[in-house]
Amino acid sequence: MELTQQERLRYARQIMIPEIGEEGQHKIKKARVFVAGVGGLGSVSSYYLTAAGVGRLTIVDRDRVDTSNLNRQIIHRTEDVGEWKTVSGSRKLESLNPHTKIVPIRTEITEENCEALIGDSEIVVDAMDNMKTRRILNAASVKLGIPYVYGGVHQIDGMATVFLPGKTPCLECVFPRPGNETPSDPPGILGPAPGLIACIQSIETIKLILGMEGILAGRLLCFCGQDMTFREFKITRNPSCPVCGPK
Repeated sequence: MELTQQERLRYARQIMIPEIGEEGQHKIKKARVFVAGVGGLGSVSSYYLTAAGVGRLTIVDRDRVDTSNLNRQIIHRTEDVGEWKTVSGSRKLESLNPHTKIVPIRTEITEENCEALIGDSEIVVDAMDNMKTRRILNAASVKLGIPYVYGGVHQIDGMATVFLPGKTPCLECVFPRPGNETPSDPPGILGPAPGLIACIQSIETIKLILGMEGILAGRLLCFCGQDMTFREFKITRNPSCPVCGPK
């Protein structure tokens, strides 16, 4: 897993960061990350994680590229409309960095297949657009004991946090399942909002890989595009949580 001279040149600007260096770049090169969704969040987070040199990136999505995706899903182009998102996305990522192994999987994430899809990945990056799948990812994260990097957007607002099984609350603690959770119509979204949140997810993922301090653990970071402010909320575990609680 030694860095080649080409890799040293490619990652020179991040290797010079004291918290990374060559040792940190080795860790990034060995990392295995699972990105659920190749849409507004996933297209940006997968792009930056590939650019950073993550060794293996598994991207999962079930949909095709639609014209209405193009205002925010910047990994896709006009000529990709009608193409599977995993095919379109993997093509761009492989072109961006041949040193990263891209594993595209075209399927729907379900309770039955989620753990198998994650496999031996070390981190789950949530780039989904619905709570049903997020809850499935959260349950798998808790069971497998691996970090879950959450991001969500609505119109020009967004939020992000990192769930660490056994150490922080899980998604179910923060967003308890209501009695009658039903799918709602897709919200309006301004393209830069998921881009900003996905960049935060990417940074947090790399910090997790490197073992850096200051992770968004136990903290929910909220961004309001209306007045350009960030607010941070302390989040704690629910002792009666049906997913991560003792029972």
